[in-house]
Amino acid sequence: MLENHAKLMQFFSSTDEIVGRKKLQKMIYILKKCDIPFEERYQFHFYGPYSEELTLRVEEMCNLGFISETREEKKNYYQYRYQLTDSGRAFLEHYTMDLPPLNDHITEMNAKSSRFLELVSTMLFFEDLPKDEIAEKVLTVKSTQNYSDDDIQQGWKFIEKLRGIH
Repeated sequence: MLENHAKLMQFFSSTDEIVGRKKLQKMIYILKKCDIPFEERYQFHFYGPYSEELTLRVEEMCNLGFISETREEKKNYYQYRYQLTDSGRAFLEHYTMDLPPLNDHITEMNAKSSRFLELVSTMLFFEDLPKDEIAEKVLTVKSTQNYSDDDIQQGWKFIEKLRGIH
C-alpha cells in the first residue's frame, strides 16, 4: 500500500513544488505513459485523464503531513500548491524504490502550462488511434480549448522529447 504513496513522494521530492491540481493529475498521467511505474488508474474526465486514486492518495499524504497543500485564492477560483514536507523527506529516507530519475521529466513538464499538459495527456489517452484520428478526437473532445494544429504538433514534439529522456 505505501509503495504507491512513496512513489508519489519521490515525485514531489524531484521538484520544489507543483502548482495546480490539474497540472499534478496530468504530470503523473504523462509520466505513466512514459513507462514510469505509477499505479494510479485513470479515466477520461472533463479536463482529460483523471485519477480518483491519485486525488485520494494525495489527500492521505497531506493528512499524514508528508505533503503540504497550500490553497491560494485567485480571481474566481482556488489554486493549490503541493510540496514535500520534512516528514515526507524523512519517510523517503527509509523507503527504497525502483523509480528512474524524474527530475528532467518534471522540469520539462513544470515549465509548461496546465492547458498544454491537458492537451498532451489527452493525446496520450487516445494514442492507440492513428495520429490523424487523435488530432480529430482532441479537437472534438477539447473543442472549448481551441487547440490549433500547431498546438497538436508541439504536443507530439513534447511527447517525443519526454520519451527520449532516460
